[in-house]
Amino acid sequence: MRFRTALVSALALVALAGTSRAAEPLKIRHGWVALTNTLSPMIFGKTELMPHHGKSYVVEPMHFAGTTQELTAIATDEVDIITIAYSSLAIAVENAHLDDLRVVADGFQDGVGDYASSLYLVRDDDGIKTVDDVKGKVMLVNSIGTAVDIAGRAMLKQHGLEAGRDYTVVEAEFPMMGTMLLQKKADLIADVPPFAYEPKLVAGSRVLFTMKDSMGASQMIMLAARKGWLDKNRAAVEDFFADMARGLAWMLDPKNRDAAVKFASDASKIPLERLQPYYLTAKDYYRDPKGLPNVDALIRNIDTQRQLGLIKGTLDVKKYVDLSYMERGARTQ
Repeated sequence: MRFRTALVSALALVALAGTSRAAEPLKIRHGWVALTNTLSPMIFGKTELMPHHGKSYVVEPMHFAGTTQELTAIATDEVDIITIAYSSLAIAVENAHLDDLRVVADGFQDGVGDYASSLYLVRDDDGIKTVDDVKGKVMLVNSIGTAVDIAGRAMLKQHGLEAGRDYTVVEAEFPMMGTMLLQKKADLIADVPPFAYEPKLVAGSRVLFTMKDSMGASQMIMLAARKGWLDKNRAAVEDFFADMARGLAWMLDPKNRDAAVKFASDASKIPLERLQPYYLTAKDYYRDPKGLPNVDALIRNIDTQRQLGLIKGTLDVKKYVDLSYMERGARTQ
């Protein structure tokens, strides 16, 4: 909640300033789960890089425990842009019947080259030595149906373990997972930076496997919106993505790293000393400099879900991708 309060307060001031200069800018309700992982909406606090913010649009960040909750919110028109996992895209189309949902930009990618992959951690002092030993144990995920949940289940399924029959899945927000593992309230946690790098957790845990071990390189998180909303608000949305491209270029430029880490620390209220060792390095997730998702990886990820029986039918992934906004934004730089 501290992340959300800090970011909402900062952007609310920008929104108020912007409305004094322009009439009725479009309010873009932007969902997020882990603030520093997906650079948007955080980067919209870098207002000097955002010439359209407060004029044609303003951003209202909205925090969710997981991408599945964001999916529910966009289905009921409570949010405009969401951060959606590869797993949630298939669920959106197959179960929620959101046939008009469109992937519009990269959030971040897991296990690309030497970049970070999400960690599945166990305590140093328990008896879990192999994946087979998870039988009868409790796995902690941020939310049922999210990318880390699916990848964890996929790995355990490869070892003949089924959720509900052979182990239990429990939900908790990322900041709480490490404490719950060390307090023996869970046996396996699906964790992500920066929470997986908490010193006490690192000292008391070890990696059982990674998302890359389970799924290969993954288009883990993407930005998505509904086609009707995109079409209706195209001019303002194009301005949003043009500003987003500017923000990404600044954040991902190596010469700006120290300033970018300080900016992320201030926005998220995560102490600088926790972010500095890994953030925006190869120890962090990969983010495409032009904000474009890896569609081929997304197709493979969803095919894996289908092969594992986690979704029923096939999905024409490219039908649900519209990169015209992000591509146009990148060209304006």
